Amino acid sequence: MFKFIENGSITSVCGIKAAGIHSGLKRKRKDLALIFSEEPCNVAGTFTLNKVKAAPLLVSQELINKGGKVKAILINSGNANACTGDRGYADALKSQKHCAKKLGIRQDEVVISSTGVIGEYMPMHILKTGIDTIVNQLSDDGGIKAAKAIMTTDLVEKTFAVKVQLSSGEITIGGIAKGSGMIMPNMATMLSFIATDADIDNSLLKKLLLKCVQNSFNKISVDGDTSTNDMVVLMANGVSGIEIKENSKDEELFFEALQALTIEMAKMIVVDGEGASKLITVAITGCNNDEDANTIARTISNSPLVKTAIYGSDANWGRILSAVGRSGVEFEPEKVEIDFDDMSILGKDYKHDFDEEEATIVLSKDKITISVNLNAGKGNSTWWTCDFTEKYIEINATYRT
Repeated sequence: MFKFIENGSITSVCGIKAAGIHSGLKRKRKDLALIFSEEPCNVAGTFTLNKVKAAPLLVSQELINKGGKVKAILINSGNANACTGDRGYADALKSQKHCAKKLGIRQDEVVISSTGVIGEYMPMHILKTGIDTIVNQLSDDGGIKAAKAIMTTDLVEKTFAVKVQLSSGEITIGGIAKGSGMIMPNMATMLSFIATDADIDNSLLKKLLLKCVQNSFNKISVDGDTSTNDMVVLMANGVSGIEIKENSKDEELFFEALQALTIEMAKMIVVDGEGASKLITVAITGCNNDEDANTIARTISNSPLVKTAIYGSDANWGRILSAVGRSGVEFEPEKVEIDFDDMSILGKDYKHDFDEEEATIVLSKDKITISVNLNAGKGNSTWWTCDFTEKYIEINATYRT
């Protein structure tokens, strides 16, 4: 059993402190966040598959893959420190080392992350001064401030937490995330930092995180672009004293809660997609296998023609069927059925006698489900995407200016 905590965040987790400040990397908004665990944490992470990887991501990926323990995560917004070569990598290490020194911990206990404009060197004097300040502002209720500090084009901070009842007591999972544009699976320009006070070893933590990410963050798309800085990090500090063992009932309960948390975080990123006005759930069923269903869901979710039609509340089912057709999956087009919410739009043998006005009403809502049934098997997949509006073009045409 689990229950979401109202206004919960990563600092809802026992033993976790956080802070978020304006250091000067951005003109006005908060731009530096720090998460700190009083106890060493087992840690797992997933990272972008983009061939172009930012320097801080490379540092953190190597650190986490070694399987040691960590105590802190330092995140800046406003500068991605990506495509900055040897200097950028050296700067990433310098920021990690400086943060560790100020916290009184080892350098390899600090995960680092950045988000923002690509191709610009990090102004290290600003970052170091910011680190000097933020270590003194860590608090038990700083999670929301930290969530604000990692935002770029996000309109709202994204904070979440759940209480989970296990066989020997209650534990908490909490997290913060950012993401609005450049969102496409195999991560995106998306950062997510999650902590729990349960005691979970590294191998199990990694297994649980990978499974949850596949069903949440890797099934969202705003614009089909995969970024250079994406990561999801999960820390377990064991402060609750409750151990979760592999293949136990407690593992099942923890996984259910973590999956629910990551899905809510992923959907919130789509809801806050750049210029978005509608959350679109793409539910694919009746495929030969789950892989085919996933391919079709991804193709529909990334289709500009589908996304603009939904924005205009246009029940243009032809765009959806065409997206299925170009997905590369083998199927029989005449067997396909398409629904918008509970309204049938396309039946077998291309029957489409729906009421256009009723369909427009359905598509005018801010949450819509597109259901596509291939009537070929039991394979299924669900993705989340959003519509394309004029605002998306406006934001991205002037992102650096």
